[in-house]
Amino acid sequence: METRFKLLGHPVHPMLIVYPLGLLSAAVIFDVLYVATGNGDLATFSFWALAVGLVGGLLAAVFGLIDWLAIPRGTRARRVGAAHGGGNLIVVGLFALSFLLRTDGAQYLPDTLPFILGLLGVAIALVTAWLGGELVYRLRVAVDDDAGLDASNSLAREGIVDVQTR
Repeated sequence: METRFKLLGHPVHPMLIVYPLGLLSAAVIFDVLYVATGNGDLATFSFWALAVGLVGGLLAAVFGLIDWLAIPRGTRARRVGAAHGGGNLIVVGLFALSFLLRTDGAQYLPDTLPFILGLLGVAIALVTAWLGGELVYRLRVAVDDDAGLDASNSLAREGIVDVQTR
């Protein structure tokens, strides 16, 4: 089942998830480093990584929802997709709360609760990332119908932006 929204022949949703996934997990790593060293610059980086990661996560969610709505009802893929998307909404919510709890200070330093929320967000993100992999690699959601070891070049088949209406 092909994705509904493509750019240069490739699904947009997987292109967009790398940034929020990387930034939100980097925020947690920098929080850990801040706790270990007390260096406030690390906490400041974490704060801004959270801000950009949250915006990216919401943008990726829009394209994920478009793809999920195209999955036939009553299928395992639809159920796994709902768990993937719902879990990621929880992840974004946890990181958003962690972000908001840091905005009252000038240095964006995380205290215990924002730190724990970030750790919990990463733990849930590992599960939702696995579910995303299950959708693509096991259930073939968003995989081009022409996919194969000798498939044609996606640029030769598609326009720059291709929105499918099936």
